[in-house]
Amino acid sequence: MAKQMNAQSQFDRVTEITKQLEEGIQNLFESEKFKAWLTTMSRFHDYSLNNTLLIASQKPDATLVAGYTSWQKNFGRQVNKGEKAIHILAPAPYKKRAEVDKVDPATGVILTNPDGSSVKETKEIVIPAFKVVSVFDVSQTDGRELPSLGVNELTGDVAQYDRFFEALKLSCPVPIAFEEIATGAKGYFHTVENRIAIQQDMSQVQTIKTAIHEMAHQKLHSIDPQGTASEEPKLTRNSKEVEAESVAYTVCQHYGIETSDYSFAYIAGWSKGKDTPELKASLNRIRVAANEMITEIDGHMAELEKAMEHTEERSSVLADLHAKAEDRSLPHISHKSNAKEEIR
Repeated sequence: MAKQMNAQSQFDRVTEITKQLEEGIQNLFESEKFKAWLTTMSRFHDYSLNNTLLIASQKPDATLVAGYTSWQKNFGRQVNKGEKAIHILAPAPYKKRAEVDKVDPATGVILTNPDGSSVKETKEIVIPAFKVVSVFDVSQTDGRELPSLGVNELTGDVAQYDRFFEALKLSCPVPIAFEEIATGAKGYFHTVENRIAIQQDMSQVQTIKTAIHEMAHQKLHSIDPQGTASEEPKLTRNSKEVEAESVAYTVCQHYGIETSDYSFAYIAGWSKGKDTPELKASLNRIRVAANEMITEIDGHMAELEKAMEHTEERSSVLADLHAKAEDRSLPHISHKSNAKEEIR
């Protein structure tokens, strides 16, 4: 019963934190800086699930992609020489004249001839088709700066950092590893290879926050390799980023790791509407996911604490035994013999 009450208290705390998060984001919406950011972001389009998979398999750390000409005309940026394009699918429908069933414009019912066959008419119809197009990530371009919300990298240390990061790894069902990410991204969840990469040599706070953000992506937005239908693929990229960063903010706040300014600007940057529809629609998923992650992390932290206490206790016993063994091996010289030595 006590455990259940404690769990409820924790969930209430998570709910309180997510409400603070929503209020903090709302405060950003009145600034001109944010409006300029939204204007720019509106030129980047969300991609289908298939294109998301294609981008992830070719450049998993991509953040904002556009075509070669679009980078030039819309953003004043040039694709760097020698960059490898990311290939995705773009709609390329075409029209053709074909014989189709004629329908009654008033009822929508197919008209029939006296012999029962359907009446035919020749119409121009649109045939759905696709073509392969090339896009490039912002990291592959150079030129005019994109509007920024002033999100600076987090600094500072985390109490019991090594143990806490180990608890994160134990809580995550996919591998977490450090690497040098050439694009400048702080981390990414590779949906195809099912792994998490974290930029090496960041501050402890930034490393922990990034790891939790990518763990949230893995928990909430993994792609079922069997292709089982679910509501996950219907989420826009914006919604997924809002959810992951909101979970990261909530979990970090729970453990006293301050990321407020970073998270507010980050989430607002991915949000499309002034009333944060993605955040409002996802709040319950965020709360449940954060609560589950905190419970799991707490469990592993307790296990690691117990293991460390056992190791320290064992080390203390071994040290005592070693000291006693050394004491037994020392020669014992009587006071009498010492006196004789002095007389000599």
